[in-house]
Amino acid sequence: MTKEKDIRHQNTICTNETNLQHQWYYNLKYLLVGILFGIVFVKAEIISWFRIQEMFRLQSFHMYGAIGTAILTGMISIWLIKRFNIKTIHGESIVIAPKKFNKGQIYGGLIFGFGWAITGACPGPLFAQIGTGALVVTITLLSAIFGTWVYGYFREKLPH
Repeated sequence: MTKEKDIRHQNTICTNETNLQHQWYYNLKYLLVGILFGIVFVKAEIISWFRIQEMFRLQSFHMYGAIGTAILTGMISIWLIKRFNIKTIHGESIVIAPKKFNKGQIYGGLIFGFGWAITGACPGPLFAQIGTGALVVTITLLSAIFGTWVYGYFREKLPH
């Protein structure tokens, strides 16, 4: 393989984008999984503003347990994918690109944590909170979208 083809091939693999074309209804399974995930969030009280405040006040283990379980599940999943070279259901390779640390991640994490503590919501449960009727969370959602846009706009000017 030539160097140019190799680079193009690596870029294709590293994005983990499928080259397969599917009908529009193929993605409905993701909607179903998202709804089920939202139900789990509601039942586990992960979307509860009160539970989130308890966590930030160090008054309860509930949220730390949920977050720790998610981290452990992710770690085991990544290990299994790498260890057994697991492929997608369509036989395509899964490539996990190495991550580089930079000090901007510290700043971003602090801003994210402050926003989470102030609003009682992180991006995951926002839609579940809105779905339960907490419509005021729409302001948090719009703020998250705006913050993402601002980050994208200034990304190249931020510290690395």
